[in-house]
Amino acid sequence: MTLPNSPASLLQELIRIPSVNPDGAEGQGATGEKACAEWVGAFLEACGAEVIFEEVLPGRPNVTGHFPGRGNKPGLLFAPHTDTVSVQGMTIDPFGGEIKDGRIYGRGASDTKGTMAGMLWALLQLREEIPNLGAAISFVGLMGEEAGQPGSKHFADHHASEFDFAVVGEPTELQTVYAHKGCVWLELSTSGRSCHGSTPERGENAIRKMLNLLGPLLPSLEAELLKFQDEVLGKPTVSLGSLSGGVSPNIVPASCRAILDFRETPALHQAGGGLQLVKTLLKSGLTNEAVEVRKLGDSVPLHTPPDTDGIRRLQSIGSKLTVAPWFCDAGRLAEKGLSSVAVGPGKIAQAHTKDEFLTIEDLEAGANFYANFMRTYT
Repeated sequence: MTLPNSPASLLQELIRIPSVNPDGAEGQGATGEKACAEWVGAFLEACGAEVIFEEVLPGRPNVTGHFPGRGNKPGLLFAPHTDTVSVQGMTIDPFGGEIKDGRIYGRGASDTKGTMAGMLWALLQLREEIPNLGAAISFVGLMGEEAGQPGSKHFADHHASEFDFAVVGEPTELQTVYAHKGCVWLELSTSGRSCHGSTPERGENAIRKMLNLLGPLLPSLEAELLKFQDEVLGKPTVSLGSLSGGVSPNIVPASCRAILDFRETPALHQAGGGLQLVKTLLKSGLTNEAVEVRKLGDSVPLHTPPDTDGIRRLQSIGSKLTVAPWFCDAGRLAEKGLSSVAVGPGKIAQAHTKDEFLTIEDLEAGANFYANFMRTYT
């Protein structure tokens, strides 16, 4: 392949490859990560890496590159994700990669193709030095981070033990995110019996059943969550994110569905999480309403000790420690024993926005940052 001649042109190439996560963009013709993974694989090969593709879901691979000079050195992994969120509602060309006023625009510019471009540019610039570094350098482009994290789950299950430290790519303004909450979505469902809205006494209103349930459940959950506060991350939270039921105003609803969003601390996660809390409260006789509870998805908390060697190296080149309210693939890697953090150029406030961008200045600073981090292993 013809290699890009700057970090900016590299990011433009990545943005111009659609890699919208199909699980978060139903009916939008989302193509998934394969084309992006293949481009990244060709780039890594051009840098001298041995490239491996692992298909996690049909047509949706992780792409891994192992650089020469590995030996018995500690394994250092760079791990951004290759998927993006939906482009629906964007006011710019999502795949244009346009440069204007020092900004590169497009879906993924901030989250997280900008971080990926910074990592890849650093690997390109250091390709002659890498074999002589005191760490075994690898890169993985993880699929599926934006919906369910199957890429990092698969990678952690099969490869976490091969590495000592992972730098996950997220826009953190080059601060080191060493801790974040986990996330769990629970679906609560109530059932009733439909009938004509003019004679509601002949039916059973599923929405009213749900309201009877949520009324006592939510404040009880909020009280219980206070028992699982974390000195770094604060208290866990629960939010009623969705409530739906019924098909028409003149029909008594036969079903109702509510979705709760839990943001979990490590202590809550270890105690069984929001799911266990809900089950315990329901068993306690909080309500007489019958309800089904189902977990839709989750992400685990992250808390990597600040005295970890990799974190100390990041601090040595000027990165400050911080925590985040969002979650990322670092939690999945750490869950399987791989010490992980998230560090990348750009601001999380630009992620998922209608006019997503990354400044060239931040991109170049990120590429230099990653290069300097690798050089701490000389």
